[in-house]
Amino acid sequence: MSNYNAISAKNIANAPQGKGVYSQSVAFSHYNNLSAQLPVDPKSGELVAGGVKEQAGQCFNNIKAILESINHVMDDIVRVTVFVKNISDINAVDEVFVPFFPGYLPARTVLAVAVLPMGALVQIEALVSHGEGTIPNAPQTGDLVKVARNTQNAPRNSVSTQTVAFSHYNNISAQLPIDPTTGEIVAGGIKEQMGQCFNNIKAILESIDHVMDDIVRVTLFVKNIPDIEIAKEVFTTFFTGYMPALTAVVASALPEDALVQIEAVVSHGDGTPPQAPEDTRNIVIKANNTDNAPQSAGSQTVAFSHYNHISAQLPVDAKTGEMVTGGIKQQADQCLKNIKAIVESVDHVMGDVVKINIALKNIEDIDAVDEIYTTFFPGGIPARRIIGVSALPGDALIQIDAVVSNAEGTPPAA
Repeated sequence: MSNYNAISAKNIANAPQGKGVYSQSVAFSHYNNLSAQLPVDPKSGELVAGGVKEQAGQCFNNIKAILESINHVMDDIVRVTVFVKNISDINAVDEVFVPFFPGYLPARTVLAVAVLPMGALVQIEALVSHGEGTIPNAPQTGDLVKVARNTQNAPRNSVSTQTVAFSHYNNISAQLPIDPTTGEIVAGGIKEQMGQCFNNIKAILESIDHVMDDIVRVTLFVKNIPDIEIAKEVFTTFFTGYMPALTAVVASALPEDALVQIEAVVSHGDGTPPQAPEDTRNIVIKANNTDNAPQSAGSQTVAFSHYNHISAQLPVDAKTGEMVTGGIKQQADQCLKNIKAIVESVDHVMGDVVKINIALKNIEDIDAVDEIYTTFFPGGIPARRIIGVSALPGDALIQIDAVVSNAEGTPPAA
């Protein structure tokens, strides 16, 4: 196994600590997964004084401190996700955001959620390129480059790039249901808006010689909980070969007062230079499902290259198809058991997980969740994100999805 990538988890004193429950940065292969950063002063452990601008600045300063500790810079970020309490604060956040990226603009997702930990007004997470890789004592192609691109056939945004590729993944900025010819939200309801979001993603993919079936993960951000099932139905109509991993999140508000926004992670088999296309373009997507976890509209796990993407898990018992009884601890336990069953079905273990995303109906349940969480992750290794949402499918209290390392990679097509 000496020639395999290894998980590299790190914490520093210059950014807020995770109380041993999560790591600030978890690198694997050519990506670093950073835990979502709250506007916490690492010296005091408290939220910084001021409004959303001061809080956004602290979030970015925390991210910058983490990156500098691992010999990276802000321009190594390929995707930023901004969670705000109030959607009206986006313009103020943008004023802070732009100066941190003088070289180029990463892919980006922005949404408002019901509540954030500690009562924060903003929380920001970042996905970072890691050109040197994580094979122990064996730096890889450190000169890999990002390829950031835009097309006129999809909506343009002055503070983000439509797609940023690095190594074997493309990261697509979350797409709103905007007609690129008019710059306006399309008429109609959730179905029409879903269709426009996916058409925008399709246009971006075609501009970089990719297709919809190259998508490995889709995240639906939906304004109204009743629309989630409709959104999932529309989702299935856009994929002909297989179903990507899928997560659906209820947003309290979306930019432009949209009903839905869609984010996509895309395989990039040809890699970014100096990887030679003829050497790598045949890496394949491997989707898998097991009867030991609940079935859903998306594949339970989709592996590509050195990552596995796990669909969001609700606290549903796979045998009965019903929500488990009990409170938040029982539900958190069931979500993590479902993830464990999926991970084990592809010959991996929970120690291979590099990132966990948690949506909670009640943000005050964090401590109770952590009591269960630490039994699955005693080393506190994965990076983590927690948001509070107004509702979850089935009136669940919690939903969890995961990104898992895949040391063996996926093979070239025969």
